Amino acid sequence: MWHDMFVIQIPVLEKVLRTVVVYATLVLLFRLAGKRDLAAFNTFDFVVIFLLSNVVQNAVIGNDDSVSGGIIGAATLVAINAAVNRWQIASPRASRLLQGTATSIIKDGHLIQGALRRLALRPSEVDHAIRVQNGDGVSEIADGRMEPSGQLILSLKSEDQSATKGDITHLNTRLDKIDALLALLSAHAAR
Repeated sequence: MWHDMFVIQIPVLEKVLRTVVVYATLVLLFRLAGKRDLAAFNTFDFVVIFLLSNVVQNAVIGNDDSVSGGIIGAATLVAINAAVNRWQIASPRASRLLQGTATSIIKDGHLIQGALRRLALRPSEVDHAIRVQNGDGVSEIADGRMEPSGQLILSLKSEDQSATKGDITHLNTRLDKIDALLALLSAHAAR
């Protein structure tokens, strides 16, 4: 029993290479699938992820069902993922290659239909994202883009932005000057 649990049944190098190849293949598949899949999982996306993990399991472990083999596979996955993350941080080019670039989907209050089609986004999904970010509709958005992470970044048109404390302070200062000018004019008129 103990022997079967810890004796690795395939060469360690093969175990590592299998894991790296499967990892690279999955990264490529998700990169080709696009940003939307990373933005918000729906029921179908969860089903695919669960099935995908089962489908690639044998490709990673091969004929090895030992605990040691599983630990080697897990350690390889964690190490390759850490290395890829560090590579992306160190190299903007690697980041663009592996993650892609932002895609504009709204310009001056109008949806860019071609971009929505390429990202497989429905206008209702964009509208929902706008409302989640406290917008009232696409017409309020000056610029909207889908980041490689799947996050939607919106910039409101200036006339639709809320006033800041600085705006109110500036307005109060101007009102105080107007009040002072009106008081001066009133005093001058009373003479």
